[in-house]
Amino acid sequence: MSANGTTTPPATSIIDASGIVWTTSNGYIYRNGTKDPYSYNVTMLLWYNGSVYQENTSGNFYQWLGSGWTSCIDPRLGGTSADGTTIPSAAYIIDKSSNIWTLSNGYIYKNKVKDPSSSNVSLLLWYGGMIYQSGTGGQFSVLTWNGNWLPCTDPRIAAAATPGAFYGINGHYDYTFTPAQVVGALRALGCTTYRVGVFNTPTQINALVALASAFKSAGLTLFPLVEYGLRDTNNNLYTSESAAYQASFSGAAAIATALAPYGVTMYECGNELTRDGAIILNSATAGTGRGDFNNANWPMLRGAMRGMIDGIKSVQPNARCGINFCVADIAASDMLWDGLQPDGTSGYPKVRWDITTWHNYQPYGDIFDVGSDGAGPGFNLPIYCKARYGVPFIISEWNAAPEDTEAFRATYVSQQLGEFYAARKTSAVQSVMYYDLTSGDQTFGIVSNSLVPIQPTYGAFQSFVAANPDT
Repeated sequence: MSANGTTTPPATSIIDASGIVWTTSNGYIYRNGTKDPYSYNVTMLLWYNGSVYQENTSGNFYQWLGSGWTSCIDPRLGGTSADGTTIPSAAYIIDKSSNIWTLSNGYIYKNKVKDPSSSNVSLLLWYGGMIYQSGTGGQFSVLTWNGNWLPCTDPRIAAAATPGAFYGINGHYDYTFTPAQVVGALRALGCTTYRVGVFNTPTQINALVALASAFKSAGLTLFPLVEYGLRDTNNNLYTSESAAYQASFSGAAAIATALAPYGVTMYECGNELTRDGAIILNSATAGTGRGDFNNANWPMLRGAMRGMIDGIKSVQPNARCGINFCVADIAASDMLWDGLQPDGTSGYPKVRWDITTWHNYQPYGDIFDVGSDGAGPGFNLPIYCKARYGVPFIISEWNAAPEDTEAFRATYVSQQLGEFYAARKTSAVQSVMYYDLTSGDQTFGIVSNSLVPIQPTYGAFQSFVAANPDT
């Protein structure tokens, strides 16, 4: 067998682990003297780490898989570049899809093809599973999954969220517990933030006012989820952006009017609206591509979100409003932030929020390495959002899958809290809100309907919080 790294030329042949003799002649490959029918214009054969590779006159590499060739990169370059690799000082960057990125005379090259939309580039950066560039003027941009560059800040700059609200949990307005019991349940767990959905109805408003009053006295944070969206009270889709805006504005303003006297200053505007059947074309897609979303219904989504934000701020100008996303819906968040439609047209009203909120259930994948359409490759979603939007990040729902065992859930809780906690001081992760306090059974809740802890999940959560203070 040939030595690892043998090439022809200068060697006259390569012998692989099966004893097959590989040679080249006039650009063709021969295996034990038999011409390979699938290759031509070959300039080099390489034996490396137990595989045979070829390079052709275009500089492209292919690996032999036993019955045919598959495109690859030169294996001697190494695998995916280390996170934080820059050009300069590195000569190249290899991303998770094995694309080779280089920089020459201010231009970016991907697999030797010049990027048509960049110039005067002084830095190329591989960070959090994404490619970033900085121009000679210092402006950073990130390459999206849609193939375009969007402005951002340097993703390496650490951003620490304000402490005091990190550990949170979800609840519901119609729990039978008294506000005092809810306060006691949160304190027992070590949580300081409580997320509850609300519409502008007397029953729901009164329940939220009672909670807000109790929370104000207890020094806890109530995080109301304003649950307006794409449909009217008869569940019919709004017919225009303005109709969605006005309905959401009115409802959100009424909610803020009721809660502002009790010290509520932070709201979430909408729940999983980008995953509504009228918006997402195929719920199995990750949401990283503009084409994942419905162009015709997009104005109603934009109108509802704008209406909720504007309605709250008409009552509380300094309130902080969050907009919610799911899975890996960065194409949705980018389009809303920049005033774009899924068809790529621009110039529409921009949705600007004070907090980016996200849902991250175990089936979606690790939010710090979440997959794109096609199930990969993964990228660090909070870092991307930090660089793009520059506002705090809240994971407003998270949990394992409902069918998982409590033993699995307990392990998952400890693991996820560890990741979330580590990102507090770097990725502006302000709060993570477990779903939920109780679900009426043991699919999601951490306590029973009688507030009895569900073990071992409860103990795993409580122990982590006690050992890792929110400072």
